[in-house]
Amino acid sequence: MGSAIIGEFKYMSGVAANKPWWKEPTKDQWFAYCAAWLGWTLDAFDFTVFLLIMADIAKEFGVPIIEVTAVFSVTLIMRLFGATASGWLADRMGRRAPLMISILWYSICNFLAGLSPSFAFLFVIRALLGIGMGAEWPAGVALAMESWPARSRGLMSGVLQGSWGLGFALSAAAYGLLYAPLNAWHPGYGWRGMLILGVLPALVCVWIRFYVKEPEIWTENKKLQDSNQTQVTLPLFAIFKPKYLVNTLTGCLWMAANFCVYYAVWAMLGTYLKNELHWTPAEVSVPVFWGNIITFIACAGVGAVSERIGRRWALMLPMCVALVLAPLYIMQTDHTLFLVFFMLFMLFFAGKDALNPAWLSERFPTEVRATAAGFVYHQGAVWGAAVAPILTYYAVNQGMGFAKPMLYATVGSLLVYIVAVFLGPETKGMVMTADLEVIKSEVAPS
Repeated sequence: MGSAIIGEFKYMSGVAANKPWWKEPTKDQWFAYCAAWLGWTLDAFDFTVFLLIMADIAKEFGVPIIEVTAVFSVTLIMRLFGATASGWLADRMGRRAPLMISILWYSICNFLAGLSPSFAFLFVIRALLGIGMGAEWPAGVALAMESWPARSRGLMSGVLQGSWGLGFALSAAAYGLLYAPLNAWHPGYGWRGMLILGVLPALVCVWIRFYVKEPEIWTENKKLQDSNQTQVTLPLFAIFKPKYLVNTLTGCLWMAANFCVYYAVWAMLGTYLKNELHWTPAEVSVPVFWGNIITFIACAGVGAVSERIGRRWALMLPMCVALVLAPLYIMQTDHTLFLVFFMLFMLFFAGKDALNPAWLSERFPTEVRATAAGFVYHQGAVWGAAVAPILTYYAVNQGMGFAKPMLYATVGSLLVYIVAVFLGPETKGMVMTADLEVIKSEVAPS
């Protein structure tokens, strides 16, 4: 901790502090950040397009919609396994290789899912896709956050995480423009075409291979581990030792609530609008597209604000406003009023993910950072995996419709989210170092 304070003092008093923030990063730092950004944005496209086509998949294969939500759920659950494995590899081997492997993995799986001859085949391939999705985040986040200067890390954390919204907006645009027939020359490509598009992110790996370097912090830390003949061979166990336990547990609660509230809002929105309010695919794409454009803007805004008022308050304050606004859009059946109140809600709600990369990275030392961030983030996905089936059970099997279950889940998860953030540590301005911070009792001879 002492080295971090000294590093922060030197940083703030140096020449770099007088530069505009965007001129401070080097070319290599920008390349590293862009690699993570592309991986995450395209990851979002591959995953979220499925949320818009669940009803059509159920119809083609003749299965209940709740069984299709199980595909969505198993994808989320498998993310935890991919994240844990990728985090371990990223801490031991470097950040680049796991990032490239993960992008190739989820791209190929999405392509194969579009060719599914049966529902069982689709289920298995989407489960495998979850491993690649989970693997992308810890490697990409460690690469981006370790490479980026501390002064603007919160802002760029928001831009990075908020780009999930850009990926979701791209899937909404593809759904609105390509899914249904428009004329004789545009026959529509259906749900299979939407999934096959997901192979395109694989091209990003070529650029990463030739232009992206490992973060200097990780490289120096690896040299220190090697020279001291110590390796953190079990980083997942290390984050549950007393020194990091509070960070780990509060982070897990935060991410569990984060995933639950996200899927309470988004998982069944397309199905609800199409099946219960009878919107067309083009109409459904409007709130999904613009809601996710707002997500990108809101995340960048929350990230920037966090550099002034701290990580905790930048997250808590807008979520308190979102609590009040949630019922206003969910209970609307009028087309125009739904859009107006949904966009207003998203202005506050959509920034909730802004600090996932920065705040999770700042909680843990370099030796275990990717493993810790990947596990804490993606265990939340396991909780989020239960949301769509539960909402569907109450909406369909219990005859409640989707509006009330979505409202109850949104409000309840937001309350837990706010409490979890309040309990977390404040890390604004922390400078990451290459120091060996894990105590000797937590390491084993290599």
